[in-house]
Amino acid sequence: MIEVDVRLRLGSFSLEVAFANGAGVTALFGQSGSGKSLTLGIVAGLMKPDAGYVRLDGEALVDVARNVFVPVSRRRVGLVFQDSNLFPHLSVKQNLLYGRWFAPRGERRIDFDAVVETLGIGQLISRSPTRLSGGERQRVAIGRALLSCPRLLLLDEPLAALDMQRKLEILPLIERVRDEFDVPIVYVSHAVEEVARLASRVVVIDGGQVKFVGDPADAFNRLANSPAMSRFDRSSVLTASVDDASAKYGLTKLRHPSGIIWIEGSPGQAGGAARVIVKATDVVLSLLPPQEISARSVLWGRVANIQFEGPIATIEIELKEDGPLLATITRGALEDLSLKEGSHVYALFKTAALDERSIGVANA
Repeated sequence: MIEVDVRLRLGSFSLEVAFANGAGVTALFGQSGSGKSLTLGIVAGLMKPDAGYVRLDGEALVDVARNVFVPVSRRRVGLVFQDSNLFPHLSVKQNLLYGRWFAPRGERRIDFDAVVETLGIGQLISRSPTRLSGGERQRVAIGRALLSCPRLLLLDEPLAALDMQRKLEILPLIERVRDEFDVPIVYVSHAVEEVARLASRVVVIDGGQVKFVGDPADAFNRLANSPAMSRFDRSSVLTASVDDASAKYGLTKLRHPSGIIWIEGSPGQAGGAARVIVKATDVVLSLLPPQEISARSVLWGRVANIQFEGPIATIEIELKEDGPLLATITRGALEDLSLKEGSHVYALFKTAALDERSIGVANA
């Protein structure tokens, strides 16, 4: 369990952040300059807060009122930044073993070979970091942090400097680290697709203040309803169970309490859970059950709220046991359908519109 309640003033910037979470990934989400990395630095011990505390499994890492401050070298936290910060004069194996040096001999519960296999870096062991791609360097950096057998893993925008292909290599590996090594993670990012795929809890930070703490679906629904967010960025995060795959077409059926979602590829084994990001601009509404159309994903729900922005209306659809789902349509379409709060509708979206790269296995 990680517990954070800290305050810090730097010039005109004031940070006041409080959150707590157990296992899994805690995501600190917000725009650049919001205070995410500053919060991570306090948790790591890179700076002291003016007031408050940071506790890990009940132990105070910092408690200003009690004059407690455990130095970073004794906190047993693993750190991974945008820049992998590998030692260029050491081989990949030596970099990994450097992380192992920080783990007390009696607490080296994370096996070297298991880390190498999980991260897929066995073929890189003898190389110099200067001969690695950006994605490979980040794999090694994560491995080095894991081999320190940390009580907490801190990832500060680890994918920000990578192109999409490299991100697609690293995201499943972070999922495996989350699920297989039982190390709590605090993950800093401003990318919706990363946070929705990885996190069990999202801490939304804006201007140094916590605006919301909750699960990804609730967090991004609140953000989507913010007047400051463009309609092109409004998205919903849905959770559905993996049903079966179609080998013929390369698709997977996801069962949602309100209907069926079809996606490209497979996010996990049958019976597991997957998170799907649906853009509001990709959703089409119908009053009748759809027939003879190309859109394969159909969910049924009730109109819970309608917001207007000029000629555009954003519809919030309440789904069964999940939700909500946002749809953006014109005011003309709204009037033609006679939609109002309480109306029942079918929400349709194309499989081709869903970005399979952002779909991942949902953890508890």
